[in-house]
Amino acid sequence: MQFHSMFNLLEKYLRERDNIDDEKLQYIFKHFKRIKTKRNQILLNYDEVCMHNYFINKGCLRIFTVNNAGIESSRNFFFEGSFGTALPSLIDQKPANEYVQTIEPSELLVISKDDYFKLIEEIPACRKIYREKIELGYIYAQQRIYTFQGMDALEKVKWLMNHQPTFLLRVSNKMAASYLGISPSTLSRIKTKL
Repeated sequence: MQFHSMFNLLEKYLRERDNIDDEKLQYIFKHFKRIKTKRNQILLNYDEVCMHNYFINKGCLRIFTVNNAGIESSRNFFFEGSFGTALPSLIDQKPANEYVQTIEPSELLVISKDDYFKLIEEIPACRKIYREKIELGYIYAQQRIYTFQGMDALEKVKWLMNHQPTFLLRVSNKMAASYLGISPSTLSRIKTKL
């Protein structure tokens, strides 16, 4: 069955993770709507409760916080072919305490919280993918936290290049540095040596 081309990446994502038939795919796709965003558009504010999950067709999502001194700290980035959202807030329905932003013009497939969890309940493949996303997300977060604790700035940059090779090409030095926990000037200096 031919689906609308805006679902090509989502179809690939789902089929790579489970043997899912065309009828179920059609049903899943009905729950998404496409939106286009501008560069640096805020999708979720700090004090809002997250009500949507986003599949990225094109572009990049950033999850970040801002401390009392106004300094941004990037927690995560999501690129094409993946889901991204303020997941803790989506799950517990409490204020996010972080922002969700598109850092470049993006095309997103949006699903509401209610529809997202309904699909997880109704479709075993969606349940499996959700569990996998939670587990892998947890593992990645733990690796990043514990790996970064013992690393110097150069090692952090090399770790990032190994785990996300295109990251530094797509994300500004300021945002990348805030993700790595180093200063933008340190990151610039390291990049010239690599």
